[in-house]
Amino acid sequence: MKSTWGENVTVAIVGHVAVVTFSRPPNNHVSVEMMSDLADCMEAVDAGRQARAIVLQADGKNFCAGADFTTPGDSVAGGMDGISALYEQAVRLFSIETTIVAAVQGAAVGAGLGLAMVADFRVASPDAKFAANFVKLGFHPGFGLTHTLPRVIGAHRASLMFLSGRRVKADEGKPWGLVDEVVPLEDLREGALQLAAEIADNAPLALLATRRTMRGELAAAVRERTGHEHIQQTALRATDDFAEGVKSVAERRSGDFAWR
Repeated sequence: MKSTWGENVTVAIVGHVAVVTFSRPPNNHVSVEMMSDLADCMEAVDAGRQARAIVLQADGKNFCAGADFTTPGDSVAGGMDGISALYEQAVRLFSIETTIVAAVQGAAVGAGLGLAMVADFRVASPDAKFAANFVKLGFHPGFGLTHTLPRVIGAHRASLMFLSGRRVKADEGKPWGLVDEVVPLEDLREGALQLAAEIADNAPLALLATRRTMRGELAAAVRERTGHEHIQQTALRATDDFAEGVKSVAERRSGDFAWR
């Protein structure tokens, strides 16, 4: 049986696994509303204790193409208040106690990479691409990525992704720890479900206790780091570099930046 949370999120229980699906066509850009629905849904899964693991997946060709800075009326395009509210929802997601497996297809870019890093594990299709492309936008990394990405792949590789803005394919990201399993696109959801079911087959209290130990104070660290990221982003959003970065990315060209 499937339940709906808001306009963009559904959840279905498969055995001891909650399959949470978000859909915000065409590219699943994050919004405050969608993130709030995701957090509400996952908090309900936590509270119900029926599921021992969560699969986080998205409809469409991309997992999540990040924040939309170009569409008028979008809660993130609207300004820094929208971004601050987005990060409040991110902290809620990092506070979820149930183990999360993300199924990643297509692009997981910017805030979409941040959303993928909420998960404990990532199962990806071969054409999945991960990018922290903030510098291409003339922006500072956000969504807590300056804490969560180095935590998973190491500071050196995280710096490479942050400072180059390059897209890392699934096969390249696997030895880094960015991706745990690479499976064909047609098997992606089943592959993520199998990993989640392998986890969910274990004793629920032991799962919760072990995950709490391994995650530590992650949610608190993300709260602190998003505060710093927001300050940096606020300063950069007022610059010509940001205006040119957003325009150039939308036009699929290199940015014409000048040293100032």
